[in-house]
Amino acid sequence: MTLDKIMSHPVASVELDDTLKSVKDILDRAKFNHVLVVEQRKLLGVISDRDVYRQLTPTFGTPLETYKDQMLLHRPVHTFMTRKPTTLRKTANMFDAIDVFLTKNISCIPIVDSENQVEGIVTKKDILRLMKSHRSKFND
Repeated sequence: MTLDKIMSHPVASVELDDTLKSVKDILDRAKFNHVLVVEQRKLLGVISDRDVYRQLTPTFGTPLETYKDQMLLHRPVHTFMTRKPTTLRKTANMFDAIDVFLTKNISCIPIVDSENQVEGIVTKKDILRLMKSHRSKFND
């Protein structure tokens, strides 16, 4: 099965100078864990929920929160995004994605066209959902 049948689209995205707060707000409201960083639809990076929480201190959002904690929210995303993420085309198949997930130890793959413009995203959860929906084909 090709990735165009599996991928999620449209994709949540931000631009290079958007802030940690804007990404955190998107992820707090969403049912997904990744935001793509784009400029004119061209992929520049990926941010996961884990990337966001690595930036925050343990006192963030608690009564012990400091001014410094609040200032972290103003960091631009280009300072902590994953640059040059591994990508695939929508014509790649599920097993190509599985190979990338296993060899690169990543949890999402942006799907781009020949000009690196974002077309969608595939996550490990997408692959697992697909396999579950075709469970009978995988049973012995």
